[in-house]
Amino acid sequence: MTMLKPILAIVLASLLVSCAESPTGRRQVLLFSDGEMSQMGGTAFDEMKKKMTISKDSATNRYVSCIADAITASLPAEWRGSWEVVVFEEKSANAFALPGKKIGVHTGILQVAKNADQLATVIGHEVGHVLAHHSAERMSLQSVAGTGTQLIGVLLGEGAGKETVMGLLGLGTQYGVVLPYGRAQESEADIVGLDLMAKSGFNPEASVALWQNMGALSQGQPPEFMSTHPSHESRIKDLQKQMLTAKPLYQKAQANGIRPSCKR
Repeated sequence: MTMLKPILAIVLASLLVSCAESPTGRRQVLLFSDGEMSQMGGTAFDEMKKKMTISKDSATNRYVSCIADAITASLPAEWRGSWEVVVFEEKSANAFALPGKKIGVHTGILQVAKNADQLATVIGHEVGHVLAHHSAERMSLQSVAGTGTQLIGVLLGEGAGKETVMGLLGLGTQYGVVLPYGRAQESEADIVGLDLMAKSGFNPEASVALWQNMGALSQGQPPEFMSTHPSHESRIKDLQKQMLTAKPLYQKAQANGIRPSCKR
C-alpha cells in the first residue's frame, strides 16, 4: 500500500497538469506531447510505406493530393504546410491521418467517395482526429487505465510493442490490434471535419451522401474499420444538424474564391 501512494500521487498530478480541451470544448487528458506524438506518427507512417503497396497512378495521386492540400491549407497556422499524402493500393474503404502531418488514403475508398466533395468528407474527418489530439488522448487513457510506465516505454520506442503503438494510433486493422476511437471521438471528428471541408471550399452536404454510400456498401452496418463507430443514421442526423454552421463557412469560402478544382 505504501508503494501505491506515491504512484497514485504521480498519476493524479499528471492528470491535473495535462487537462486539455478539444476543438468542441470536450475535456481531455493528454499525457503525451505534440513532439512525442509526431515522432510516433512519423515512425508508424514509414512502417506502413515499407509494408504496403504505394499507388503509382499519377492521376489518382494528383486527385487525392489536391483534396488533401486544399483541406490542410485551411487549417490553423500551426497545422499548415508539409503534410505528407500517400495513396495505398488497398481494397478496403479506408483512410487515416496521423500526428506528424501524415495522410494515407486507400484506393478502395474511391469506390465509395464518388466525387471530390465526398472524399473531402473522409479526409476532413481523419484530419479532424489529428487536430483534436485523439491519438494522444487514447494513449493517455490507456496508460492511466492500468498499463502505466511499461506502456509509456513501449510507445516511446523502448519496447517491442510495435503493434500496440499502431493500434493506438488508429492503424490496428493493418497490424492485427484493433483499438478503435471511441464514439465521442468519432462524432467530434465528424463535426471538426465537416467544418474543415466547408472552409476549404467543399460542399458539406456531400457528407450525407458519403455516409449513405457507406451504408449501402456495408448493408446498413459500419465497415470493418468503423466497427465501433456511431450508426450511419446517427451520423447523418448529427451532420445535418452541423450544417447550420458548415453551410455559412462553405458560402464564405465560395465568396472568397476558394473553389478547389480536384478532378480524377
